[in-house]
Amino acid sequence: MIKSSLLGLFVPTFFFVSATPGLCMTFALSLGMTIGVRRTLWMMAGELVGVALVALATIAGVATIMLAYPEIFMIFKLVGGAYLAFLGVQLWQSGGEMAITQETSRPDLMTRTQLATRGFVTAIANPKGWAFFVALLPPFIDYQLPITPQIIILLLLMLTIEFICLIAYASGGRLLSSFLKNRSNVNLINRIAGSLIISVAIWLSLS
Repeated sequence: MIKSSLLGLFVPTFFFVSATPGLCMTFALSLGMTIGVRRTLWMMAGELVGVALVALATIAGVATIMLAYPEIFMIFKLVGGAYLAFLGVQLWQSGGEMAITQETSRPDLMTRTQLATRGFVTAIANPKGWAFFVALLPPFIDYQLPITPQIIILLLLMLTIEFICLIAYASGGRLLSSFLKNRSNVNLINRIAGSLIISVAIWLSLS
């Protein structure tokens, strides 16, 4: 088990890190605007799997390898940034699978598998997630106690907090789109969402 003092510090710390704008949260906001909260849940499922794998990989020592070979992390950043920039440009042009069309304000052009896959890739390529797990996760593990129960508890807490934040961001995007139901504003929604994605792509590449 984990000491209550550590849990009392871990929950607000991870909540703050998870709630701050970043790759996954901005993606959830954008999808909430374009395809709604319900379908965004599939992206969230893939993202949560990715977060869990990143956490487990960090604990297993992959973080040490990435710190020793920063070029690997740089590849993750550049590929992730280029991918998001591509999606953002498509949205700006009101094209691509995520864009709202002039025919309907609730497109259904992405399959569940595509949404889950993009969520997973976004989580794996998220530098904020890697940075948190590398820098902050080890201090919350008491190596004098059994490791496995601690990992399970921390992982469940992380996934719960992450899911709450994803829902909050996606719901915010959905509420924004509800104020723009007029079809003449469809392009504006796409450009707002595209700008969010492009800004994160730039931040990812430069961070």
